[in-house]
Amino acid sequence: MPMDHHKPNIPATPPRQSWTFSQDVNAEIRRAAATGIYDIRGGGAKRRVPHFDDLLFLGASISRYPLEGYRERCDTNVTIGARFAKKPIELEIPITIAGMSFGSLSGAAKEALGRGASLAGTSTTTGDGGMTPEERGHSKLLVYQYLPSRYGMNPDDLRKADAIEIVVGQGAKPGGGGMLLGQKISDRVAEMRDLPMGIDQRSACRHPDWTGPDDMEIKILELREITGWEKPIYVKIGGARPYYDTALAVKAGADAIVLDGMQGGTAATQDVFIEHVGMPTLACLRPAVQALQDLGMHREVQLIVSGGIRTGADVAKALALGADAVSIGTAALVALGDNDPKWEDEYQKLGTTAGAYDDWHEGLDPAGITTQVPELEARLDPIEGGRRLRNYLKTMTLEAQTLARACGKSHLHKLEPEDLCALTMEAAAMAQVPLAGTEWIPGKNGF
Repeated sequence: MPMDHHKPNIPATPPRQSWTFSQDVNAEIRRAAATGIYDIRGGGAKRRVPHFDDLLFLGASISRYPLEGYRERCDTNVTIGARFAKKPIELEIPITIAGMSFGSLSGAAKEALGRGASLAGTSTTTGDGGMTPEERGHSKLLVYQYLPSRYGMNPDDLRKADAIEIVVGQGAKPGGGGMLLGQKISDRVAEMRDLPMGIDQRSACRHPDWTGPDDMEIKILELREITGWEKPIYVKIGGARPYYDTALAVKAGADAIVLDGMQGGTAATQDVFIEHVGMPTLACLRPAVQALQDLGMHREVQLIVSGGIRTGADVAKALALGADAVSIGTAALVALGDNDPKWEDEYQKLGTTAGAYDDWHEGLDPAGITTQVPELEARLDPIEGGRRLRNYLKTMTLEAQTLARACGKSHLHKLEPEDLCALTMEAAAMAQVPLAGTEWIPGKNGF
């Protein structure tokens, strides 16, 4: 009989997706080819970068004594702006609410942020587009952002504020300006910004009346004179060259520095900006602290760090690395109800899913937070939103206190780099703390 010659049963090689030309990359190429415009979205960087999760605390044991959680105090207060201001900001907790504009956010959302911050004993911030009466009325401590666009800016509101924040850069787009598309330019937004209703608006990327730190020093003096030297003056910088930017802001007369890393959010800008400009928050923090130390100004000029702060652990780690306080934006919106799965059906209709929605510029937010549509805005109860934000801020503070007590510290500001170790070489190099289980800090110790 003839022999059967069967081919061996070799499984087929599964198809392989290119790492360089991944599905996401190919989809973006097709989108660009079809439309001829760059992609605009909100939020911060979605790529994985070294972050506070890559650090661990070294709790107390024999060589250090921990504090009893319910019997020994761990204070959380912080004073911002005592360098030159007659009326510095006194915060009960070292967690503030970042600047987010009315226009980008609904009026109800801005009110909720003010309510929640006030209940928690901290400050909130206006953002591009001016100060609304509701926001001022429900914010015990309100920081007024002074931006390159000057939208909504007037001396009366400067005097009503408790502090002024000069925005030079933002973590999601250092060197770039913001966007507010026409569908979110309602009658009220247009009136506050003194621009046409329904027309796309782009905020400038630099201030129109100065070109360098010497001019900024003159502007800071002008703002102090307008406000009778009462208000602390912050300078906000995007995380790009933190050592030199921090040093120059201090020399220009800033009372506090706000340092925003690339995980910081934005309402709308180019995706290519969000993902490819700036540095991770973790990489920005230590150079800024070093600049303050070199100038003899650490703790004299306060450093407020923002960009991807989510938990009390993030807060405690930022303070251990030398910050005086942190600021939250995206996390505060999530606390209010942003990207809540209860709106999943509506997110699906918008072509996305809860947790991934970032088309804030379109003004169709089902949660009623990043919209100017009255029917959607009505979904957010500012009183309930404020309560939720207060709870979140309280929880973050309790978490940070728990970690500080575990390290034997009676105040969050007593945390220090010595309390930390790193899980990766990248985080060890950026945070300038030892790799776990070693005494090695990459770039130091001779190598």
